Amino acid sequence: MKTMPPIVVLAGGLGTRLYPITETAPKAMLEVASRPFIAHQLALFARHGIEKAIYCVGHLGEQIESFVGDGSRFGVDVRYSYDGDRLRGTGGAVRNALPLAGDEFLVTYGDSYLDIAYAPVVEAFRKSGTPALMTVFRNDGQWDTSNVEYQNGKIIAYEKKALTPRMQHIDYGLLVMHREVFDAWESEEPLDLSTVLGGLVEAEKLSGFETTTRFYEIGSLDGIADLDAHLNKMK
Repeated sequence: MKTMPPIVVLAGGLGTRLYPITETAPKAMLEVASRPFIAHQLALFARHGIEKAIYCVGHLGEQIESFVGDGSRFGVDVRYSYDGDRLRGTGGAVRNALPLAGDEFLVTYGDSYLDIAYAPVVEAFRKSGTPALMTVFRNDGQWDTSNVEYQNGKIIAYEKKALTPRMQHIDYGLLVMHREVFDAWESEEPLDLSTVLGGLVEAEKLSGFETTTRFYEIGSLDGIADLDAHLNKMK
C-alpha cells in the first residue's frame, strides 16, 4: 500500500457544550486519563501509521501549538492552519488547510478518538472511484442520533435534521477526501462540511466504509468520562 495520507483535524470549535471549562482551554487540551486529550489522539495516529497531521485551530489554538509543537515527541509531523479573525466553518477550515494537506487526505475532529485501522479505510477510498469516502458505524440510535443511510459501500442519504427510519448508521467522524471536492467551493464564505458532504451524496459521489468499532468523543462530560474509563482500562 502507498504511504498513508496526512490527516486534517478540525480542532477550532468553541466547545460550547463544555462551558465554562472551554472558556480557558480548547477541548483538545482537556485532561483525559491523566494527559491532555490531544496527546492520546496523536499517539493513536502514530500507532496506525499516520505520519502527518494538520490541526485546524481557532479558539485558544495557541495552547495546542504550545503543547504539541512540531509533534516529533508524539511521532507525528504536526502543522497548524489557523482560522484567522473570522469563522470559516468546518468545510472552510478544511479548504483553508489544503495547501498543507495536498491532494489526498483524511479528515477527523479534534474531539474524536477513533481507534480503528486507518489503512483499510484509505484503501477502500482509493478503490472506490469517488472523490470522498465517509466511515460509518451501525449505531441504531445507541450512541448518538443515526443520520446516515448506507448500502453496499455507498452513502444513500446523509442528514443532520431530516432523519428517516432507514438511517441506521451514523457518521463515524472519519473521512477520506481528494482536494477536487473543494473545486466547487472556491469562495471565502463560511462553509459547513455537512453542506459539502450533502452535495456529494446528491451527486452520488460519496462512498462509504463500515466499521464495527464504537467511537469515543469528548464533546460532553459524559463523553469525557466514557473515554477516560476506556483509556484507563486499556493501560
